[in-house]
Order: sequence, then C-alpha cells, then structure tokens
Amino acid sequence: MEGTRLILHAPGAPGLRWLGMGPGWRPTRGLFKLQRLFNQHACWAENRSIEELRRMLKGSAAVASLWRGKRLVGFGRATSDGIYRAVLWDVVIPEDLQGKGLGRQLVEALANSRQLKGVERVYLMTTNSAGFYRQLGFEEVAGQRLMRRDN
Repeated sequence: MEGTRLILHAPGAPGLRWLGMGPGWRPTRGLFKLQRLFNQHACWAENRSIEELRRMLKGSAAVASLWRGKRLVGFGRATSDGIYRAVLWDVVIPEDLQGKGLGRQLVEALANSRQLKGVERVYLMTTNSAGFYRQLGFEEVAGQRLMRRDN
C-alpha cells in the first residue's frame, strides 16, 4: 500500500521496546501505539501493559511493524530456535486496512527475515483468518492438536 513503511526491527526490537521508535528512527510513542493497536484490533491481546509489551518484544526473534506517517498500521512478530521451528504471533492489521496487502507484507517480511529464513517449519495459530494464511502457503495440520496450559 502506497505511503506505508515497513520496519523489520532488530531481534528483541530494542529501539521500539525502549525508545518507542518508529519510521526514520524517530521516537513516536511506538509502545503506546502498539498497545492501542492491540486493544482496538486484537481481542487476544487486549489490556497488555507497557511492561508486558517490553518483555514480549525482548523475547521475539523477529519483529515487523508497518507505519503510515506516525500511525502504526500493522504489527507481527515471531519466536524461533533459528533452525527447526518458528511461530508467528500477534499479526494485526486494523479492519479498515485489511485486504490491501499489508498482512501479506508483514508475514512475508517475518518469514524472510534473517532469523527465520532457513527455519524448517513456521507455525501459527488463528481463530478467524485461516483463509488469509492459506493464501500465503500455510495449511492446516491433520493429526495435531493445539494444547495449552495456563499458569
């Protein structure tokens, strides 16, 4: 989408995590904008504190964000062991901007990042966007179950 700038952050996103940096390495209150993006457009990520977002970013191997001017219009991240497995997390595009290629741009930037480039398998979990991810080459895995343990 024209006028949109992709940032592929360093592992752990230190500029975003500590200084709230956005495009052009300028402080943009990026963590607060990320918190707002989650609260408004990601039901699974609502009410995350700034400190929790810092910890989340620190543990992320790859982090990508999309900006239109000073507006954060997309975010995604991945964790990985760097060789066998990676998991995409928190891919978010506001509803008013979906269908314009922004989600594809984010997912491809993460998948092609240095941290994920040679990884054997990339996983993700989704509740309502399976069709979108199928277009990007993901497929449902028969015989596997999503399991969880709440702490």
